[in-house]
Amino acid sequence: MTTTRGGLRGWLAGRGKALSGLRFTSLRLRLVVVFALVALTAAVSASGIAYWLNREAVLTRTQDAVLRDFQQEMRNRAGTLPVHPTQDQLQHTAGQMANSSQRFSVLLVGEDASGRAVYGTSGGLSGFALEDVPLSLRTAVNKQQPVDSGNKSPYHLYWQRVTEHGTPYLVAGTRIIGGGPTGYMLKSLEPEAKDLNSLAWSLGVATALALVGAALLAQAAATTVLKPVHRLGIAARRLGEGRLDTRLRVSGTDELADLSRTFNKAAEALEKRVADMAARDEASRRFVADMSHELRTPLTAITAVTEVLEEELEFEGGGFDPMIEPAVRLVVSETRRLNDLVENLMEVTRFDAGTARLVLDDVDLADQITACIDARAWLDAVELDAERGLHARLDPRRLDVILANLIGNALKHGGSPVRVSVREEGGDGAGSGDGADSGEGGGPPEPGWIVIRVRDHGPGIPEDVLPHVFDRFYKASASRPRSEGSGLGLSIALNNAHIHGGDITAANSPEGGAVFTLRLPRDASALTERPAEDDGDDSAGGGGRAKSGGADQGSKGGAR
Repeated sequence: MTTTRGGLRGWLAGRGKALSGLRFTSLRLRLVVVFALVALTAAVSASGIAYWLNREAVLTRTQDAVLRDFQQEMRNRAGTLPVHPTQDQLQHTAGQMANSSQRFSVLLVGEDASGRAVYGTSGGLSGFALEDVPLSLRTAVNKQQPVDSGNKSPYHLYWQRVTEHGTPYLVAGTRIIGGGPTGYMLKSLEPEAKDLNSLAWSLGVATALALVGAALLAQAAATTVLKPVHRLGIAARRLGEGRLDTRLRVSGTDELADLSRTFNKAAEALEKRVADMAARDEASRRFVADMSHELRTPLTAITAVTEVLEEELEFEGGGFDPMIEPAVRLVVSETRRLNDLVENLMEVTRFDAGTARLVLDDVDLADQITACIDARAWLDAVELDAERGLHARLDPRRLDVILANLIGNALKHGGSPVRVSVREEGGDGAGSGDGADSGEGGGPPEPGWIVIRVRDHGPGIPEDVLPHVFDRFYKASASRPRSEGSGLGLSIALNNAHIHGGDITAANSPEGGAVFTLRLPRDASALTERPAEDDGDDSAGGGGRAKSGGADQGSKGGAR
């Protein structure tokens, strides 16, 4: 039961967050709200004006009719009374006045012959007395106005609206000119108030219906407007995913149709541009691959000749003219460099074409690194910190290429001694490496990662060069455009790490010198769905680099 409640609370919280986000981000909701607010404002304004106008019309009509009838009754009936009437006369006249067509209550106030105040009330409203008349109204009624050209009468008819116990009343009063009683009238406005309340309810219902209708119209309008925008968003996402043949169906001649046409034109231009770039890129890769392949045949013959020349140079008394010997040595070294460049170009072409394959084997890392260092005669310049018996399933040839480039680069452009350390991260036997990073790169926690750090004691790498050390043919200094390497070594090393599912990073050590960190999965079998063997070119390329890996280790030396 607790789980169910928790799930319900989580669902409600998620819906609340979704609605909260919708409140601020949904264009459809904003359109509906704006339409509804405009409709509500218009409906409330129209209803308020209509209610006010009808209220004034109803009350004014009723009020004018009642006052006109009361004034006429005062003139026709109360005006016939003597100046000093008796109470019976006042009572009789008040009853007659109350029987008029408007059916109001009447109160007559006068003085008898002895000067005593006498009152006469109609029987239409029991309890109507002088105290029920507002004092301000009584004062205005009894106040004598000066008679002049602008005022023909000393007394006037005055009226006032009052509310008692929730019921509205109209109270009016006047007195007989020339002497006689003062008359007051009380008329209930409850029927008119009920009519006005009914009108208010009707206007409220009409306002609510107008609001609902506006919301529905806004929803329809938003759907009409936002449907092309929604289709445009979907098309843009598809275009971003690489589906460059995405087009929008154009209908109409409005601004949204123009936007769809513009999108189609932009997508068509982008598709053409990408197709042209892909064709040029494919042609470039094919050219490099064909050129490298064609160069291998003459290079094989040239290499054979240069090897003979090199043997003659090493043989004492080879018979070379001292003036020719430097040229021969230059030809030998440049031929070897050209051969390395061709092999590296072919390797880069395989990476670009996605044809590079892993040939996995169980590798003892300490033995592999030692063999790489020993093959290049670097034992005296490299310190190895690797635990014996640490095995990994990797491609030994590609690992040798990576190590040769990293260590050779450190020796040539860093400073001795170069220290190579090997640690294991993750898995059952987590070593002393940075365990916090063991899960990066999406790698599984089992069987772990191998981290190989190559650190030199040189001046380090300039900060502006660090982001480019793995770029192809990158030279940090324009004054040194040529180096002994091909300029592809670190790029090939990084590609070899990527094909294993790993990575290489470059940084400067706080103690001085540069640090290259190679991170590889301990078992790369998951990256090969079936046992894959390199093609003939790949095998041949591997053999060439096994001999000349040291020659390419400084390919990024210019960056340092």
